This record gives sequence, C-alpha cells and structure tokens, in this order.
Amino acid sequence: MIGLIDRLSRPLLRVLDPEDAHALTLKALRHVPLPRAEPDPPALSVRAFGLTFPNPVGVAPGFDKNAQAPDALLRLGFGFVEIGTVTPRAQTGNPRPRLFRLPEDRAVINRLGFNNEGGPVVLARLAARARFGGIVGVNVGANKDSSDRADDYARLVETFAAVASYFTVNVSSPNTPGLRDLQHADELDDLLARVIDARDRAALRVGSTPVLLKIAPDLTLTQLDDIVGIARKRKLDGTIVGNTTITRPSSLRDRATAEETGGLSGRPLFKLSTRMLAETFVRAEGAFPLIGVGGIDSGAAAIAKIRAGAALVQLYTGLVYRGLGLLHEIKNDLIAALKRGHRESLQSMVGMDAAEMTAESWPA
Repeated sequence: MIGLIDRLSRPLLRVLDPEDAHALTLKALRHVPLPRAEPDPPALSVRAFGLTFPNPVGVAPGFDKNAQAPDALLRLGFGFVEIGTVTPRAQTGNPRPRLFRLPEDRAVINRLGFNNEGGPVVLARLAARARFGGIVGVNVGANKDSSDRADDYARLVETFAAVASYFTVNVSSPNTPGLRDLQHADELDDLLARVIDARDRAALRVGSTPVLLKIAPDLTLTQLDDIVGIARKRKLDGTIVGNTTITRPSSLRDRATAEETGGLSGRPLFKLSTRMLAETFVRAEGAFPLIGVGGIDSGAAAIAKIRAGAALVQLYTGLVYRGLGLLHEIKNDLIAALKRGHRESLQSMVGMDAAEMTAESWPA
C-alpha cells in the first residue's frame, strides 16, 4: 500500500512548489485512510529517556509543525513523531519562497523561520489526540520578536507538559536571528535552568517529562565541550544532533541554489552531523541518550548513526527523495544487521564506532 502511494504521489509532488507539496502531503495524511503497519519485532524496541519506543525511527520536527498528522505517521510505522517547532504565539515565518530543493544533491535548504500556528492551536490538537497514545514529542522555540526568549521556552514546557511525550529545546535553528546565541555557555545554562524548573513545576501535576536539547552541527569542539558539560550539570534527559547547517560543502552540485540563505539538510549534511554525533557521544559518557539526525536516506546511513552514538534516529529530507518506503527499508536493514551480528538488541550497537570516528580527519 505504501509503495503504491509513493509511486502515485511522488511524480506530482516533485513538480509542485516544495512548500505546496509539503502542505498537500500533510492534507493527504489527514484524510486518506491508511492501513496500520505490522507490529515491530521486539528486537527493534528501544528504551530511552524513560520511554519505550517500538522502533528507533522517528519523524523529525518541521515535517508536522502544527500537530496535524502525528497519528497518521505513527500508523505508518514510525516509532515516534516530533512536532513543531512551536512558539508561544503564532507567526508567519520568513517570506516565501523559503524552501528550496537541490535534487542532484538530495538536499533541501530552508529558511522557514519557525512558521507555526502558535501554542494554543497546537495544544488543542495534541489534547484531542492524547487518548490514542504513541510517542509524540514537542519541539519548542521562541518567537522572533520575544523580549525574553528563555521565558518562551519555559512557558511552553509548563503548558504542554500534559500532552508531550518529551520536549526538545530548539536553540539551533539558523533561521531566527540570534537564536543560536542561546547555545553560548552562559545563555544556555540560564535557559536550561529555567526550562528544567518549569518541567519540575509541571511534574507536580502531570508527572515528569523528558527534556532534550537540539544542537547545531556547526559548533566548534570547544563550544560542544561547554554544551555537553551544561547538559550534564542540568541533568538533561538527552541531546539531538543536529539541526541544519549554514555551511555549504564544496561537493554540492547545484551551486546556484546553494547560494540561498538558510539551513541545509539532506545527504550533504550526513558526514558533518554524524561526526558531531560521535563527538557528543564520547563527551556524554553515557550520561544521556542521543538522537541522530541529518542525511539519513538509507538503512546503511541509519546504522552508521547508531554506531556513531545514536539510540534513535529521525528522518525528514530523506523522505522527500525516497518516499515513505525509506522507513521500511531502514527497519528491515536494522533487523538484518542484528542478525548478522548475532545481537538481540540495537543497544549493543550504539556508539561502537564513535571513538574511532573522532580520530578521523574533519569532514570537508
């Protein structure tokens, strides 16, 4: 069924404006009846952040910014869905065009700018679907014109605690001016202290909710040292590595489109994001699990992320070019890898190559 949907929809979606194609995809997910995927084998189950994931493959934020279709995505067989980025107040984001495909590079550039319908609308949708279960994380951010960005994050965490499986504090988008400054040590320490305090206040009502931090792949290793140290001090539940990159690898073929402002995602991001994942893993020393994101467009790429230190992985741009069949390819390849290695769980693969990766030359 999924293969048929891919074959029928992808030619149409490729000729549409990228943002229009995305909106059409979400509309189809909301309204087209979808068969429920077969249950995942127990070997794919992952325990992380105090949660049990049926499989390690999730949908990255940005795909479903406003919680319009999380249950459809879970029904297709994803292990979890992360919605957002959500800001306290609705905002339109940057002017269009703001989303660009680089087909030859299997990449996308976006400068969307946290466009979303705002906290109250998204909260109502998540509250309405809460009885369906499944792991749905909430990626939170600050409004562009906020006078106190840390307060935006803290208020969202307290407000969404009853309906979020976990939170991701997004301080690494390159498309909101000044947002990445929140990754600097002093600002980050203050932000996380306020977020954890908000989480703990909400926990008195609804129980504790895991808090994760999403970081940029463009950090220096000195900056990464500071961030991991603060995350450990504040006892964060996990880290996501990483967001889109503002760099432009020399290997890009579509040099004209590459000049567009915004964050680059997809295959060209794979080497950099995987190296940063490995660097984060060795610094975390098992203090918290990691989610690997960036350039996953095959089962082999997902396995490489796990071996670099990821307990879980997330997809977005890979789905643009490979379609929904990518999810099942990855799960099948993960099962095959477990059988080849005579392993009973994915946990035994996590971080196997991390130390070796950190000794390699830096990705160009």
